[in-house]
Amino acid sequence: LRNKADFAIFEGLISVLVKEKVTIVELLDTESNKQAENDKYNRVDIKALNSKGEIILVEIQQTRELDYLQRMIYGVAKTITEHISSGDAYAEVKKVFSINILYFNMGEGDDYLYHGQTVLKGVHTNDNLKLTDHEREDLKVLSPEQVFPEYFVIRVNVFDKEIIDGYLEEWMDYLKNERIRPDTTAPGLQEARA
Repeated sequence: LRNKADFAIFEGLISVLVKEKVTIVELLDTESNKQAENDKYNRVDIKALNSKGEIILVEIQQTRELDYLQRMIYGVAKTITEHISSGDAYAEVKKVFSINILYFNMGEGDDYLYHGQTVLKGVHTNDNLKLTDHEREDLKVLSPEQVFPEYFVIRVNVFDKEIIDGYLEEWMDYLKNERIRPDTTAPGLQEARA
């Protein structure tokens, strides 16, 4: 992961998850990216961008942390504030994707991949809040979901599927068992074989 030659491997995994080609822009030193002495460490391992300039944070976590959900939120919040300056319009805030590859069991559930984001629902009507035509035009977004962060939690230890047909399943088999199908066309896995 610390080798730039391996960027294409992880760009493949990230692209499969967000369904768009991404470019890794930086590996973050997870132990020295504090802005102030009393600041928390933001232990993101990879920062990537998609074609819209949206930020994708990827963390690979080996050991269990009870407050990992709060850590995910902190990482996103810190990234948002690091990418906007005092005096900038709030329209400059970039959407953030948080991809968390966990090698420990977190939470309960049957799936190995969880994805979510904030959706604003009417308390009495259960409808989703939508933007007006004027807001969509001014903000250059169609819905609040295009602004709010998205979170992916990949629980590697829970993956136990047989690979039938799918890049994500091939990637999960690689992350868990370090196996690559000889006929793979999954983005990044051919580079991982080399």
